[in-house]
Amino acid sequence: MDTNKEPGGSGPPAGSGGRRNGLFRNPTSYVGTALALVAFVNIVFLFLIDSLSSRPSPYIGIFAYMIMPGFLVFGLFLIVLGMLRERSRRQRHLVDPGPRFPRIDLNNPDQRSSIAFFLAFLVVFVMLTAVGSYRAYQFTDSVQFCGQLCHTVMNPEFQAYSLSPHARVACVDCHVGAGASWYVRSKLSGARQVYAAMFNTFPRPIPTPVANLRPAQETCEQCHWPRRFVGDQLKTITHFGTDEKNTPRQVRLVIKTGGGDPNTGVATGIHWHMNIGNEVQFAVTDPRHQKIDWVQVRNRQTGTTIVYKAQDTDKTDAQLAAAPRRTMDCIACHNRPTHIYVPPDRSVDQSLLAGRLDAGVPFIKAQAVTALIGDYGTTAQAMQGIERSLHEFYGKNRQVAAPKVDASIKEVQRIYTASIFPEMKVDWRTHPDNIGHFYFSGCFRCHDGQHVSPEGKVLTQDCNVCHTMLDQESGASKAALKGVAFNHPGGELPGGVKCADCHTGGNGP
Repeated sequence: MDTNKEPGGSGPPAGSGGRRNGLFRNPTSYVGTALALVAFVNIVFLFLIDSLSSRPSPYIGIFAYMIMPGFLVFGLFLIVLGMLRERSRRQRHLVDPGPRFPRIDLNNPDQRSSIAFFLAFLVVFVMLTAVGSYRAYQFTDSVQFCGQLCHTVMNPEFQAYSLSPHARVACVDCHVGAGASWYVRSKLSGARQVYAAMFNTFPRPIPTPVANLRPAQETCEQCHWPRRFVGDQLKTITHFGTDEKNTPRQVRLVIKTGGGDPNTGVATGIHWHMNIGNEVQFAVTDPRHQKIDWVQVRNRQTGTTIVYKAQDTDKTDAQLAAAPRRTMDCIACHNRPTHIYVPPDRSVDQSLLAGRLDAGVPFIKAQAVTALIGDYGTTAQAMQGIERSLHEFYGKNRQVAAPKVDASIKEVQRIYTASIFPEMKVDWRTHPDNIGHFYFSGCFRCHDGQHVSPEGKVLTQDCNVCHTMLDQESGASKAALKGVAFNHPGGELPGGVKCADCHTGGNGP
């Protein structure tokens, strides 16, 4: 039997010169080849743009390192699938598919060329895949991917991050940190978040991941060292009144930050809580950790333990015993170290102090805050509402020049876009800030005078434990706002004498 004949016919199978057509010659493989070539050309093109651009776009990154490589792999899959289907078709129609494995003869010039092309393609493909995979890994860890790819979803967090003290720290340094297990966990969580963003099923506002953040010892303390004794720090707070003159008022106080290593000295101050000489745990009875009904303090050196329970708690002893425990760390108080949504009152104070708002404009503090807290459905409506509000007020006051009003409007609009996001329902009230106790309970979650131990000890509410007020000064006092001349304790110095001429760091001048 001549297996080289088609059933019902004679002569060799299709193909010129009696040679069989290759398995590659089928519609599915052709489509796969076209798709792979187009994807490959786009990857090269986008890679060059990303490499040469001074400000790479997150969209180029996601297309170059994630979407297009997916199309390339899918195209190669179609090529193989088409060849397998073609082989199966020939077997069903009793067409000899040829030997099961290819015969390699390097003495054949055609085979040598084919093998050389295949090996070259394989090397290039593996190299590009490795580079692309690494770039994709880098891209998914970038600030652009986290904050700018989904503008609507993460815009509040990205804007707050850009203006924060940690603006030069990558998002993943805190939200992921080092280690393969946390990396895998973050990517699995990210896949769910990408799905939610694609299908618009994400919550508004985005909840704070306070329950599943890495311990601060593995993130914050890679840069910050609470054992270092900081001691007392002087802080000056400037407020502006809502009167016509926007009267400034300064409060100067000493913050008892403290710190310290028990091996070299007693831990003191606010950082007494930071697991240095003591371990502080509290029961989690509320998702945002704003209500703390049970606190346990253990002295690491003596091993003694004291438990405090809130007298006004609505939880039973059984519920408190079953509640999850959390060890107090940096994030328990510094819970908004980066995503800081500044209240309008403080934002306007900061702008007046920096000179971006003119304190000489009558009632600008009151009018700016009033415009900022308006009920707006979108940012565009807020921009119009702020402009309308200030124009209406100052249009009746001919003492204020139009350029000053326009400058004030622009600055108030800038404040709004940096701290209030109506589309995502985020403003200064959405996420509590536990540093201090001015706008939220903060310190008073525990230090409220209600937490009492069985022995009768009370977590004090005395303000002087954490800070000492030095003085308060109100009005346009140059001494308060602009400072006074330094009075050298050793008498007036001759001209040209510098501090370092006498102060060497030794026993004294």
